[in-house]
Amino acid sequence: MQSETLAQIQSDRDRKTPVVRALDLESGNEHLIRPFDDDSGSSLLQAAQNAALADKSQVIEIDGKRIFLQVFNPPLRMIVVGAVHISQALVPMAQIAGYDVTVVDPRRAFGSDIRFPGVTLSNDWPDVAVTALKPDRRTAIVTLTHDPKIDDPALNAALTSTAFYIGSLGSRKTHAARLARLSKAGFDETAQARIDGPIGLAIGAKSPAEIAISIMAKITQTLRQAPTGDAPTTGVKETAAHTTPAVSAGA
Repeated sequence: MQSETLAQIQSDRDRKTPVVRALDLESGNEHLIRPFDDDSGSSLLQAAQNAALADKSQVIEIDGKRIFLQVFNPPLRMIVVGAVHISQALVPMAQIAGYDVTVVDPRRAFGSDIRFPGVTLSNDWPDVAVTALKPDRRTAIVTLTHDPKIDDPALNAALTSTAFYIGSLGSRKTHAARLARLSKAGFDETAQARIDGPIGLAIGAKSPAEIAISIMAKITQTLRQAPTGDAPTTGVKETAAHTTPAVSAGA
């Protein structure tokens, strides 16, 4: 890898920007692709987007050339709003799955080191905390207090971000009321549809741990089955035998 390429990857890492290194295996030429900041629509860009979304470095064939796509993704992050019982079950699951987790709760009696030892905590008001954390397309945001005074400010901030998942606890009736409030706040139906509510996969979860499992499953499904656009079908072939894990930019 050229020193200039390495320096640019480090810069993108600092800015939490996904980047893919495209290496021509025959010529040795390399260049960097920012898969979600480019609108060229080329087959190589689409392949880079697919690789970044899948977190999978891989060798492809395109126009008769073998190209190694090496993915450098920012770390996965999760912002949990509400230091409640479900959060106590969800946080360790998310950490095991590779997420850097921050728990946000302005109620210091809830968002405490005693209840969440070793976890990054914020006692700022949720909209302030979420905005300061700068959620990106590698960030999941969940609100779990069931209290509009806390959840709604967090959702207002979340919906202005590129977070790949936004979920909020509550029944269908509660969610309908939530959407009505968001509509009054100026969020249209497209924005409202980004919120997974009621939160999680419908697996009949009852206990806090079961609800946490359903949330983690839905987040994983959203991350791994994210739409990738039209898959490149002309001149592009993935060489499955040469796939390798992606490199986390947080490593």
